[in-house]
Amino acid sequence: MLTWTKVEVFGDSILKGIQLNISNMRYQVDNNIDVKAIERKHSLSIMNYSKFGCTVTKGLALIEKHLKNDENKCDAIVMNYGGNDCDFDWKAVSESPEADHQPNTPLDAFTETYRKIILLIMDRGIRPVITTLPPLDAQRFFNWFCGRFNKDNVLKWLGGVESIYRWQENYSRTVEKIAADTGALLVDLRGAFLKHRKLQHLLCFDGAHPNTEGQKVITQEFLDFVSRVLPNREPQSVNWF
Repeated sequence: MLTWTKVEVFGDSILKGIQLNISNMRYQVDNNIDVKAIERKHSLSIMNYSKFGCTVTKGLALIEKHLKNDENKCDAIVMNYGGNDCDFDWKAVSESPEADHQPNTPLDAFTETYRKIILLIMDRGIRPVITTLPPLDAQRFFNWFCGRFNKDNVLKWLGGVESIYRWQENYSRTVEKIAADTGALLVDLRGAFLKHRKLQHLLCFDGAHPNTEGQKVITQEFLDFVSRVLPNREPQSVNWF
């Protein structure tokens, strides 16, 4: 069993707690992931450095800079990357459906960069923890992110709306393989979401960001994960952030 007191979080909008506000159709921080419950149960202090729109490449730069400061030593770093990496420039796709479009981070580069981050963290004596990607609602995603473009052209390039789901799933499966190959601990957020029969009830209108109910699923999965890897401890004095 492990012993942790300080945990840091790096990732994208999922762990930052971004939601789409249906009243004004704008993204905002509405984080209902109950970090304090995790802190209380396991006497942890948790600091979240997640950023909206972050890719694994940006994450590497952020973590490298962060770890240069010797005071930023923690027991574990939790990471959630892939959602922005696997995304495309949908405007470019709609304008040139015959062209060869690449995602923000091609899969090989995604894999190599994520491994580099994990090894960097391990070299500092910190335990890396990575998460799978919560699943998408492909139709909602298509309507929201491609709705203002030429949908017929986007569909011509995609071959079908469900291709969006399968493409994102491939990145999530790659995260699982990276964990297995490197020894990083894995939190299966995707599996936790897929246990629910009505996935659409857990996602915002855009089909990509977990809503409040989805964030509760994330909370429970992290509670279950930490309970598995850490010994039970009575709540003590916690360094609140």
